[in-house]
Amino acid sequence: MDFIDIIDKVNKEKEQMFRFLREIIAIQSFDMNEGAVLQRIEQEMRSIGFDHIEKDSMGNLLGYIGHGKHLIAMDGHVDTVSFGDIANWTFDPFEGMEDEDTIGGLGSSDQKGGVAAMIFAARVIKELKMEDDYTLLVVCSVQEEDCDGRCWQYIIEEDGIRPEFVLLTEPTDGIAHNGQKGRMTIRIKIPGESCHGSMPEKGVNAIYKTAPVIKAIEELNKNMTDDNVLGKGSVTISQISSTAPSLCAVADSCTIMLDRRLNMNETPDLAIEQLKKLPEIQESGAEVSVLLFDDPSYTGLEFPVEVGFPAWILDRSSDVCSAFVDTYERLFGENVEIKPFFGSTNGVAIMGKHHIPCIIFGPGHGDQAHRPNERTWKEDIVKSCAVYAALPGIYVEKCQSKKEIDVRNADI
Repeated sequence: MDFIDIIDKVNKEKEQMFRFLREIIAIQSFDMNEGAVLQRIEQEMRSIGFDHIEKDSMGNLLGYIGHGKHLIAMDGHVDTVSFGDIANWTFDPFEGMEDEDTIGGLGSSDQKGGVAAMIFAARVIKELKMEDDYTLLVVCSVQEEDCDGRCWQYIIEEDGIRPEFVLLTEPTDGIAHNGQKGRMTIRIKIPGESCHGSMPEKGVNAIYKTAPVIKAIEELNKNMTDDNVLGKGSVTISQISSTAPSLCAVADSCTIMLDRRLNMNETPDLAIEQLKKLPEIQESGAEVSVLLFDDPSYTGLEFPVEVGFPAWILDRSSDVCSAFVDTYERLFGENVEIKPFFGSTNGVAIMGKHHIPCIIFGPGHGDQAHRPNERTWKEDIVKSCAVYAALPGIYVEKCQSKKEIDVRNADI
């Protein structure tokens, strides 16, 4: 494998790659509205010459290159959050902007930049005839922002696809990540009893009952333990809502939603039991449950999943980490930092639930996600594209070398 040829080819293709990125930024693709952008990406896949392209029933776009025995996947979600208050943007979030170093627009870092890089990595593989004993699966996934992991839970459990590893193209600030905390959305519903607002003493105000529970959750977060791998778990209240027969009545229920992050010593079951044992929750008579996410995808498919995903970590000595480090060093002549990810990705289902190794590396910066004037860096896109093109071959090379060593050891 000639690494200079890969870098030269990526540099020759970069202006076209940047144009493609701006084109997919311009196509609105909020959750449950990804169909149009996927049509444009599929068009690019066909022009590149992917060997097989299909959409599954959820609407995930799956493009295959090669016919080798090692199935390797790369994933980039095409959905974005909303742009929020347009007054906070200095340029149109869809028209975007471009200067010498950056490309701006909604989803440019999170994570259409990663999508563009992996699509053009496939182009480099095809044009340099780098196909080896692998099949590369390029996945453009949907609805990640609403429920990360759900799309890949469907791909694994319903499509029956199980790669040897998955590279996630989330923005990583130029470093690689080998793990992340687990993620849960938990609902706590506190009951009350309504009555007329002029006689509140006749009822039981669920909002007042919720006050001690809120304080207890705040204290619980302060006392989370550190696993010395991913750090401390966390819990925070993300939403509060209540019900009452009218605006002049006592609230008869109050619901708080929690965002819970799990380290390697914590499981979803442990997190639920931890809450149920709080005296304040027991005294309130609250119901504690994991949120069931059941919003249909843009195709109309319903695939309910509990939002309770465990943490995961990939050993740095694994074949995947080793191949990634080798690829990066041979391409750029420098070391790459590897550490756990700060946020959450589709890896919570791929590795967390289904134990398929993942590594996270992509163009852009995490601090650009979900904020006005989002942008990504051209240098990051070029580097990521080169890594994506070279990694599958290096991984196969390492697998073959390991097999030869095992054969020699068996003969001794």
